[in-house]
Amino acid sequence: MTTPRPRDRSANPGLRDLADQMFSRASGAGLREGNAIRLLRNAAENYPAWLDAIRGATQTIHMEMYIIHEDEQGRMFGDALIAQAKAGVRVRVIYDWVGGFRNTSRSFWRRLREGGVDVRCYNPPHFDSPIGWLSRDHRKVIVVDRTVAFVTGLCIGQAWTGDPARHRDPWRDTGVEVRGPAIADVEDGFADSWAATGDPLPPEDIAPVKPALANPGVALRIVATVPSTAGLFRVDQLVAGLARRTLWLADAYYAGTTPYVQALRAAAEDGVDVRLLVPGSSDVPIVSPLSRAGYRPLLEAGVRVFEWNGSMMHAKTAVADSRWARVGSTNLNVTSWLGNRELDVIVEDEPFAKQMEAMFADDLGNATEVVLDARNRVRAPRPVTGRPPLISSRGSSGGRAVAGAFRIGSTVSAAVTDRRVLEPIEAHIALLAGTALVGLVALALWFPRGLAYPVAALAAWPAAALLARGLALLRDRRAERDVTK
Repeated sequence: MTTPRPRDRSANPGLRDLADQMFSRASGAGLREGNAIRLLRNAAENYPAWLDAIRGATQTIHMEMYIIHEDEQGRMFGDALIAQAKAGVRVRVIYDWVGGFRNTSRSFWRRLREGGVDVRCYNPPHFDSPIGWLSRDHRKVIVVDRTVAFVTGLCIGQAWTGDPARHRDPWRDTGVEVRGPAIADVEDGFADSWAATGDPLPPEDIAPVKPALANPGVALRIVATVPSTAGLFRVDQLVAGLARRTLWLADAYYAGTTPYVQALRAAAEDGVDVRLLVPGSSDVPIVSPLSRAGYRPLLEAGVRVFEWNGSMMHAKTAVADSRWARVGSTNLNVTSWLGNRELDVIVEDEPFAKQMEAMFADDLGNATEVVLDARNRVRAPRPVTGRPPLISSRGSSGGRAVAGAFRIGSTVSAAVTDRRVLEPIEAHIALLAGTALVGLVALALWFPRGLAYPVAALAAWPAAALLARGLALLRDRRAERDVTK
């Protein structure tokens, strides 16, 4: 645990209050003091802590997990949850429909339900919401007995523990253990997701705000975002604008938007040491080259970009000026910022931030820096020794696909509008996109029905969904009028 240290409020109290106000308004989350926090690296530290807490539970276990893989690790956690449910603990689990697709069978969830675990699925496809499936519950949170919470980037699965027999190293990831008043905010985030999937939590299982563990202890915020709120996007922009010395970022599926890229560029050009650590090899092969296509504007401004040389780099972390740090589930892409349910811990504590810096510096020892060559082209020298990392082909994050789509859209847009210089690795994207458009034009000219039928079919579902939704609302409106008469 990070040792609580008194916060110096004597210097510039007005500036501190202003900064607190800015972060509170940007994130939508108030600052909680008097907490204890422990940094947990990889599954080797996270999974044992989770299991110890689960197996020691006496009242409630609330788990909100994007994916629980049906493998050795998933079955181990499933057994632990069932054992506690049979012992009288109220166990509730939320998993995401897309996250569970092809990763976990119905029999897995049926076994948990038959064992007494209350299991809910977030946002399965609905007829009246044709594109509603794009919003996912990407959180990775566990709260036990309303006294300890784990907020992480890890899901549950063998990829995070590795497979020595098959020469697969564990995925690199980061989480935290939190105790203190902030537990109530984590529990509130779970309660909101639980209510979004069915009946709300009973009042007796909603955590009250507890007294501080220490005075003042560790100050932190729990940012629980829901679709279209963009709380963490605003915070990430704010941190990039306020950082004075350092801003170090690790991300699994980077696809920065233009405003965020501009914020990082401005910080680097102003003398801030901005570093970005991303996977050298992704669990979806197309993501790495597409992400690399966005490095050039960062490198030109002085942002240093590093690619992880080991297995998948899945962490989503940030640390700035040895005072501010973030750990959680949010990736630096538009899906996480705007489309998903995400949950992150923002810590304002110097000892913890220095732990994060030390961890980041240690990670850079296993990374390769991406540079611009003499012709101002992106070049990422690779190690000449050692075996290449082996990564599961079955991905863990829905954001990876959207990150790739976002980068493809960026390439096509740049090619059409000439707003930036294209990288050589984007050539195949431009060629494929151009070929596809030529094919559509030819189809429209020579066989219009071949294009009209698919378009009509795609339009039929949202049209029917809108009509059904409108009729339902009309019935509700008439029912309200009858009640008021």
